[in-house]
This record gives sequence, C-alpha cells and structure tokens, in this order.
Amino acid sequence: MNIGLLVLRLVFGLLLVGHGGQKLFGLFGGPGLDGTGGFFHSLGFRPGKPMAIVAGASELAAGVLLALGLLTPLASAAVIGTLVVAGSVHWAAGLWAQNSGFEMPLLYVTAAAALAFTGPGVYSLDHALGLHALAGFGWGVAAVVLGALSGLVVVARARRVLASDAVGQSVPEEHVSA
Repeated sequence: MNIGLLVLRLVFGLLLVGHGGQKLFGLFGGPGLDGTGGFFHSLGFRPGKPMAIVAGASELAAGVLLALGLLTPLASAAVIGTLVVAGSVHWAAGLWAQNSGFEMPLLYVTAAAALAFTGPGVYSLDHALGLHALAGFGWGVAAVVLGALSGLVVVARARRVLASDAVGQSVPEEHVSA
C-alpha cells in the first residue's frame, strides 16, 4: 500500500506542479500569467491575473507538498478548491474530457480527497516528521469541506460578475470580493 501511495503522490503531485507552471510561467506550452489571466477574466474570475496567480500557485505548491507527502490534508484542500473551480468551467460540457467536460477536474479532486483520507503513507515527510496522524476520516472530511467551500465561493463570485456583465453593469473591484 505504501508503494502505491508513493507512486500516486509522485505522479499526481508532479502533474499538478506542471499545471501550476503552465499558468504561472508558460511552461509545457501553457499560456503563462498573461494568457491565463485574460482567460480567467473572460470567465468572471476577476481580477484575472491575480486569480491566475492564486490558481497557479495553489497547483504548484499543492503539487510539491503532495509529491513530498508533506501537510497532505492542506495540500489536498488546495487541490480540491482549485479543481472545483476548474470543474465549474467545464460543467456544461458534461462529464467526458473529449467533449471538454469535467472528467479531469473530477479525477484530480477524487485523488486529492483519497490522499486526505488515507494519508501519504510511510514514504513521506509527514511520516518522517511524525505528522503521520494527519490522516483519517476527520482530516479527509476537513480537506474536502474546506476545499469544496473555497472553490464554490470563487465560482459564485465569478457567476455574480458574469451576471452583472450580462445586464451591462460594471461591478467595481471592491464589490467583487467574496
């Protein structure tokens, strides 16, 4: 089981690092901050560039933490929050990724939740530092609830912005905050 958790954490964590790098630095063919910020702005996640920084930094930091097996519930909550937002962008397209659906965000959320419940295993910094108690039902529930709620707040905020745009009203930035 511990080897399986290590493999899962390494692949999952490093893929998240790559996603964050695409958003923040344009790595691996990604759009970088300007492109991601413009895209986020068009979706109602405003201001776009700071929201891109938050999303990219969350993915990158959570990916590093998961790969190392460090502060696993916190990293899982960050993944869940970020990928709930990503899933909302693809929701209308249905489940399957081939149709631009939310399949991949759902897979990431599920993997993050599973790691929050199981913990990172013995081949992890959590275990080496004596933090192996940061796993189990309570930590899993906390990570899922914290991540889901934070993501849903961001989605609700963006939808409010888009609704204002649709009726031709501009929402001042100070009124856009959660």
